[in-house]
Amino acid sequence: MRAQIVERPSVVEATYKAREVEGILDLYFYRKIGFWLAQLFAKLKITPAGVSLLGGVCGVVAGHLYYYRDLRTNIAGMILHVWANALDNADGQLARLTASGSREGRVIDSLFDHLIWVSIYVHLGLRCLSEGPFLAIAPLAFAAGLSHGLQGAAADYYRTCYLFFVKGRTRDDLNSSAILRSDYRKLSWRHQAWHKLLLALHLNFTRQQEVLSPRLKRLREMADRVFPNQIPDWLQMRYENAARPTFKWWSLLMTNTRMLLLFALLLIDQPIWYFWIELTVFNLLLIYLVLRQENMSQSLLTLVTTRRDSA
Repeated sequence: MRAQIVERPSVVEATYKAREVEGILDLYFYRKIGFWLAQLFAKLKITPAGVSLLGGVCGVVAGHLYYYRDLRTNIAGMILHVWANALDNADGQLARLTASGSREGRVIDSLFDHLIWVSIYVHLGLRCLSEGPFLAIAPLAFAAGLSHGLQGAAADYYRTCYLFFVKGRTRDDLNSSAILRSDYRKLSWRHQAWHKLLLALHLNFTRQQEVLSPRLKRLREMADRVFPNQIPDWLQMRYENAARPTFKWWSLLMTNTRMLLLFALLLIDQPIWYFWIELTVFNLLLIYLVLRQENMSQSLLTLVTTRRDSA
């Protein structure tokens, strides 16, 4: 199906998720490049999923290049990694530019993001085996990768919830695990194996997010029941005022910070410290932010309940 560019494609901001949830590097580097690439891909009739695939291949290869204890090879990996991240921005911008976004596209994008970091953790772990025994390095790399997954899931969930409550994104952009489970059961492995697999991955990811923040999950469910048509202005304002100050901290758990840290440690040939920082500093930050978000969600739950009961 031929993609049609929506109105005002020259406005870069139209392809942002929202300015306040974008990092500084995203705003002034990746989104600029991503917008140019999105326009190019739209002219070439390349789909967002195709861009995700290209970025995924670049990122996986970059992870492999981090295995070698050769600075020039590592720098080549860094360049590929930056290119992969630019393409990761471009696929979403292309979807918004051409009004071709879909749940399946978002899942494919997330899948390739995970594959890139799996490649990075595996190859860094193999590289670090020269510095210690397998029974020490393997659990360290695995625990760091697991921590990364949880941190990324939480950061993505809070950003998506912000867009839902404050920016008026549709409920399709923030499906609950209950809705996804219902959709999953309707699909057949025999006739719709690919779609069912993608939905299974998305369902598992969503469950992780909801487990990490149960009060935010209840707030979302209550908002669906009490405000089925639109989030009222007073709740939008309250949510924005409470959540917006935390984004400078959430940004530390997102891709750009990790890439800069990884690049610095590769330049000094100490990639094993990436695992330790992931397990300590980033996990402590995650715990603090989850507790802060849960307190905010509980306060808003109480407010919504009071308003509902007094209506």
